[in-house]
Amino acid sequence: MIIGLDMGGTHIDAVIMQDGRIINVVKNPTNYDDLFRSIWTTLKELLEGIDKSAIKKLNLSTTISTNAIVENRTANVGMIIQSGPGLPNEHLAVGNKNAFINGYTDHRGQIVRNINTNEINDAIALFRNEKIEDVAIVTKFSTRNPTSELEIAKLVSKHIHQITLGHKASGKLNFPRRVNTSYLNAAVYDTFSSFSDNIKLALEKEGIKAPISILKADGGIMSIDSAKEMPVETILSGPAASLMGIYALFDTTQDAVLLDIGGTTTDIFFLADGIPLFEPVGIKIDKYKTLVRSTYSVSIGLGGDSCITVEDNKLKIGPRRQGKPYALGGPVATPTDAMIVLGKLDIGDKTLANEALSQLAKGLELSIDDVADIILDTMASMIKEKVEELLTEINSKPVYTVKELLHGKKLVPQSINMIGGPAKVLAPRLEKEFNITCNYPQYYKVANAIGAALAKITTEINLIANTSRGTLSVPELGVYEKINRNYNISSARKRALELLTERAIAMGAEQADLVTEIIEESVFNMVDGFMTKGQNIRIKAQVKPGLIHKLKGGNNA
Repeated sequence: MIIGLDMGGTHIDAVIMQDGRIINVVKNPTNYDDLFRSIWTTLKELLEGIDKSAIKKLNLSTTISTNAIVENRTANVGMIIQSGPGLPNEHLAVGNKNAFINGYTDHRGQIVRNINTNEINDAIALFRNEKIEDVAIVTKFSTRNPTSELEIAKLVSKHIHQITLGHKASGKLNFPRRVNTSYLNAAVYDTFSSFSDNIKLALEKEGIKAPISILKADGGIMSIDSAKEMPVETILSGPAASLMGIYALFDTTQDAVLLDIGGTTTDIFFLADGIPLFEPVGIKIDKYKTLVRSTYSVSIGLGGDSCITVEDNKLKIGPRRQGKPYALGGPVATPTDAMIVLGKLDIGDKTLANEALSQLAKGLELSIDDVADIILDTMASMIKEKVEELLTEINSKPVYTVKELLHGKKLVPQSINMIGGPAKVLAPRLEKEFNITCNYPQYYKVANAIGAALAKITTEINLIANTSRGTLSVPELGVYEKINRNYNISSARKRALELLTERAIAMGAEQADLVTEIIEESVFNMVDGFMTKGQNIRIKAQVKPGLIHKLKGGNNA
């Protein structure tokens, strides 16, 4: 049996499955003031009457890291940055305190100038004076040679124990993005660590000994212990669960719009010929461009519990959520109240829902039912406007999917596939707005948890072989090996897939479930004085994101 748990901004969704069959589902409010109790009570309800010894694994998604960044509730971070020639330091500054140090490693991985230990000691003194306990160390071209980062870390670790190293954050080249990625990893480390401890405690209290995995932004999973070391990978974990849930419950080979309409936000995704779009470089969250690999998703502040106001004689929905719907004891009118007024939802107190909308109706000189209709139509219109904006942007540049780059592809959605609490109510209005088929599955309310339960382990590595220097490196793994001058791309492919498989199995993957593939490769001759001195070989390999298996939820059930 597998447990899928999705911790959204409004609800915790949970599902338990066996052999592709759903045994039980639970949906409870999320209480971020007492996460342990939220998790524990949900699990207790989900597992009533279940043989806990039969649970093989628990996969969960969480907005904990994303929310910490967006809401600026991150730890104070000290940055040690060795930039070398290039961008001015002010363009790289991030975090609470920055120590820019001398020294330089060139693009071939050769150290041009060593670090100055006095500068490192000054940085340590600065961080300790500011009571900073989380540090990120990033040196330029550390993916080619991490020696400087490792030397700095050795000095810093005598005084500060939580350290993120840039070459471990990503094997891709892009120094400003690596700085941001390393900073964010350090910034959310404490928050995620506390969350991880709460999860383990809740499972221990319920007597569950199954391994725990976390959804990553690319739609795959990683062990909770791996996530604790690199929590930046869990950014956009929630939207990843949404995408995998939709992907599990629908079957299409066409272009499509995918929507998860929750209580706080609406997450938007796209399929190109039935394959999810992918971010080729890395995600951007808040103001930070990163190297975190991810499926393409955009969130907008529009959900069932978004607050509604009247501005300039017009209804405004969101982007904030101020609490529960008015009908459930909340402070303001919400789209959920409109659904209750129209008899589309049988929850809460309809008298209170009418009361909430009557205040809006008076200001607009409309009936309560008319206001409720306008609210739901406005939601559909806002979603369409954002989708069209995103399609214009997507179709203006190359289209990347999880599988490949689609040359000359233009997205023309043929359907909308949606999940989330308001999905059934909004489906006919979105169908009218877009003039294309709009589908929702049987399990639309807990599809995120289903996506989490069925996700596979994924990972990516970047291998660089330099036959001139006789070195092979995989920065993400800390692998640095000697090779001979006859080393070729065929050998590099084989070694990349070997190391990738080893990493995936170490993360908890089953050999039989692994689908490994080379997604990028290149070979450059290295010339010195009109003579070829060797080759630079680069390989990017991945465990392909996917599902254990798909379900069929019964469209518009």
